[in-house]
Amino acid sequence: MKPNESSITSLISAFGRAYHSQYDSPLIFDDHIAKALISPQEFKLIRKQMVQGIHFFNPEMADMVKEDPDKILRWITHVQLSPIALSRAAYCEQVVLHEVNLGARQYVILGAGMDTFALRTPELGDRLNIFEVDHPATQQFKSDRLSWANLSIPSNLQLIPMDFAHGFAYEHMTIRGLKHQKTIFSLLGVSYYLSKEVLFNLLRQAFANLPSGSSMVLDYADERLFEEKGIFNRVENMLKLAASSGEPMQSCFAYHEIERMLAAAGLLIYEHLTPDDIQERYFNNRTDELTAFETIHFIHVVKK
Repeated sequence: MKPNESSITSLISAFGRAYHSQYDSPLIFDDHIAKALISPQEFKLIRKQMVQGIHFFNPEMADMVKEDPDKILRWITHVQLSPIALSRAAYCEQVVLHEVNLGARQYVILGAGMDTFALRTPELGDRLNIFEVDHPATQQFKSDRLSWANLSIPSNLQLIPMDFAHGFAYEHMTIRGLKHQKTIFSLLGVSYYLSKEVLFNLLRQAFANLPSGSSMVLDYADERLFEEKGIFNRVENMLKLAASSGEPMQSCFAYHEIERMLAAAGLLIYEHLTPDDIQERYFNNRTDELTAFETIHFIHVVKK
C-alpha cells in the first residue's frame, strides 16, 4: 500500500459517512465528525469523481450528469458506496457498547482507517482503552489529518502501525499498553482482502493472550461473492474496483466453512446476521435506495 492509496481509500470511506450524516434521513449510523477530516477541496473532488463515475456504475444514468449531479451522487452513495459501511458500523458499535457494559476494558479496531469512535465517545475515556491498528501509511495519514483538523488524539487512544499480511504483532500491542483483560475487537472491511490462511492466523494470534469472553465483530463475504452480480451489478463492480486498486478480494466463505475456521481459532459464533437480517434491522421501510448489500454478513464471535 502506498501513502496516497491509503489517503484515497480512507477519505472515500469518510466521505460516505459524512454524506450520510449530512443528507440522509433517517440515519443508520451518525458519524458527525467524519466531515471534519475532509477538506472542502477534497470533498468537492471526491464528489466530482463520484458523479463522473456514473458511466461505470450505471451507464443508463450518464445523461443526467450535467442536469442533476446531486441525484447522481445520491444514487452512487446509496447503491454502491455506503450500504456495507453504514450498517456494519452501526452493528459493530452497538455490540462494542454492550460489551463495555459487560466489562470489556479494551477495544482493538483492526483496519481502523479514519474511524472516529474514540472522538465521538469522550464519556468512555476512563472506562475503555482504544487501540486503532492499521497499515503504517494509513496511520501516518490519520495522525496528520487529525492535526490538520485541530482534533486532539484522546488520552485513551493509541494509533498502532501494523501490516496484517505479516500477521498480528502482539508485542507491538503490549508495548503500547494492551493488557490481559476482556477485550472487544472489530475487523471490518478486511477479511475479504486476506487469504484464508492469513485471516485464520490473524484471528488466532489476536486472541492468543486474551481471556475467555473476549470477542470480535467482523464482516465476511459469502460463497456467492464471485458469482452474484447484485442490483445494478454492484457486487461485480465492487470486485472490479478492488482489483483495479491493486488489492483484489481473495476470500469468501460458506457459513459452515467460516464457522469451522473460527472454531479452530478458539472462537464461537454468538450472533450471525445474513443480508436478509441486515436488511430487516437497518434498511426496512426506507424511501431511498439504501439496501443491505448482497453477499456480506456480520458476525459477533466470542473466545471460548
